[in-house]
Amino acid sequence: MADALLIGFSGLGILIALIAMRMPIAYAMIIVGGAGVTILNGPAIFFSQLKTLAYGQFSIYDLTVVPMFVLMGSIATRAGLSKDLFRAASAWLGWMRGGLAMSAIAACAGFGAVCGSSLATASTMGQVALPELSKRGYSGALATGTLAAGGVLGILIPPSVVLVIYAVIVEANIVTMFAAALIPGILAVLLFLVTIAIYVRVRPDAGPASDMPTKAELTDASIRVLPVLGVFGLVIGGIYLGMFNPTPAAAVGAFLVWLYGAVRGSVGISAMKSALLETARTTGMIYLILLGAEMLKIFMSRGGVPQAVAEWMVNSGLPPMTVMLILLLALILLGCLMDSLSMILLAIPFFWPVLVEMNGGDYVFADEAGFGMDSEELKVWFGILALIVVELGLITPPVGMNVFVISAMARGIPMRQTFLGVMPFFLAEIVRVGLLLAFPALTLWLPRVLAG
Repeated sequence: MADALLIGFSGLGILIALIAMRMPIAYAMIIVGGAGVTILNGPAIFFSQLKTLAYGQFSIYDLTVVPMFVLMGSIATRAGLSKDLFRAASAWLGWMRGGLAMSAIAACAGFGAVCGSSLATASTMGQVALPELSKRGYSGALATGTLAAGGVLGILIPPSVVLVIYAVIVEANIVTMFAAALIPGILAVLLFLVTIAIYVRVRPDAGPASDMPTKAELTDASIRVLPVLGVFGLVIGGIYLGMFNPTPAAAVGAFLVWLYGAVRGSVGISAMKSALLETARTTGMIYLILLGAEMLKIFMSRGGVPQAVAEWMVNSGLPPMTVMLILLLALILLGCLMDSLSMILLAIPFFWPVLVEMNGGDYVFADEAGFGMDSEELKVWFGILALIVVELGLITPPVGMNVFVISAMARGIPMRQTFLGVMPFFLAEIVRVGLLLAFPALTLWLPRVLAG
């Protein structure tokens, strides 16, 4: 057992080294997982598992939602939804000091609700909003910081591909996870708006006010955004109300977004072909990472690594909430080194058993020890917290993928200013994490209502 554990931890170290050397994480996990199982149990066991592993992973019905949501986001990027969202938000909020930055946050939330990808949200809204923010005299730090931070809303506001993957890993209900994400997502938008309001109060020159729109402009902008709101309402509302499960909902959403783009003339045959190819590439990448994660999980489980970590944490004498904070801090640090999907796939198989053990097992209820909730609610609560801190990795140095995306567009603004610009939003996210830790009902209330 000790030898197997040593091999398991050695494999983990090799995996981190391969990732640091910029090997694609899917290949790194496949190599380490395959080699580890071969060393521990022999090549016959490895090839026997490999024979059925891919089919077993990819035939899971819940995963069929992934290509549909990816397709919906790909079409939305090409359909011009971002322009209508930003125009409507600008009409309602742009007249205030800092209002155009607030409009960018609102538009990012709306686009993220249809797209489900943080990087796509940041890049698409950056193309639309950055020129307007610069033209209206917004400071480089506020303009780029707002858009980099606004992009993170795409990962949590449902529908979210990463949320689906988390649900599959821990065997949670996808609808329940989408319901749990709604209030924390809205809370993020509100905190970001408050952050901008405080920012421009401290530095009035950073976000000047714009002219008040006319009634006709306000009406026209609002009418143009109604189809976007309709798509979101039908997809998410249909899921919450039990009209259909996530896979048909995503298919309906993809069709409606295509119809919207086709009517506008922005999604023709060429754009649709491009969206389908992008969907195939992205889905293939996600599925390959899933296969690698499963191979790694088998190796680590046979080596006893998750069990050893869980046992060490349980015997450490640390309170459950302290352990939760340590795990969330580890996710923030990991987020500085890799993308959100890879981090979820790599970390959750290690972290989740620890939390189950700290909670006293699978059947702990509110009047008992642990976190004061049963295992099903714990996986929902932790999942939302994990995705929020994963978001932080997208705007945290040295990687900060959203910052790199926005900086590539804002060539005249030093990246240092962008990182300075996202720091107030980083603090707002820390406040959100604190609120969700202190008041789990913010996450669990809506799932309880829908279940009851």
